[in-house]
Amino acid sequence: MTAYLDTLRWSKDGLVPVIVQHVDTGELLMQAYADRAALSETLQTKLATFYSRSRSERWCKGETSGNFIKVTQVFHDCDRDSIIYLGDPIGPTCHTGARTCWFHEAAVSAEGSVHAEGDHKQHGSHAPLTTLLALEHTIQQRKEAMQQPQEGKPSWTARLLANPELLCKKVREEAGELCQTLEENEGTERAASEMADLLYHAMVLLNVQGVPMEDVLRVLRQRFGTSGVEEKAARPPKQ
Repeated sequence: MTAYLDTLRWSKDGLVPVIVQHVDTGELLMQAYADRAALSETLQTKLATFYSRSRSERWCKGETSGNFIKVTQVFHDCDRDSIIYLGDPIGPTCHTGARTCWFHEAAVSAEGSVHAEGDHKQHGSHAPLTTLLALEHTIQQRKEAMQQPQEGKPSWTARLLANPELLCKKVREEAGELCQTLEENEGTERAASEMADLLYHAMVLLNVQGVPMEDVLRVLRQRFGTSGVEEKAARPPKQ
């Protein structure tokens, strides 16, 4: 442990900045600082631990709120002077109750002025989202818009959300078209396009069932290093 800590470039105050990133979604959750003891404790306990500059003491995220962050991996940058905790949050990360501390967006108006958009009450809806989460957010917006009076034809997403039979038909259809790209050697670009179609329709289906994409990504991570045969055999029987 000491040998590794000695390789890092600590500030004159004995600290390094730490960014916490969601292990499954890639979402940025928070930023704090760690001293040698905090980083050592994180590596040993697998719970995100930091050093408070204002209180001059070490603290474990969640020790008061219960919103711990289980750290799966720790990375340092090429200059060895900053750290990433890759972790699985238990509950919201921000003290405001938002899932992430990054919910203020620097928005530029048409006149060129800059102002902040977003607040903690939106639970991080203005946070930088990965592509999958951005798509999931858009699907949810379409669903919420269906509760309001609409003018003109409904969007394709709205039609799918309102018609489970059509939705299931499209998921099966897109899966078949993806397989066709392999069977008929249609090329990589076509395969990527069909996979995007399948993923979109599958995510609409998940929304209908109330399953967040985060749950799917967590299941995939838990299956790493596990035999597919063993994993399937361990599944509970269908009801």
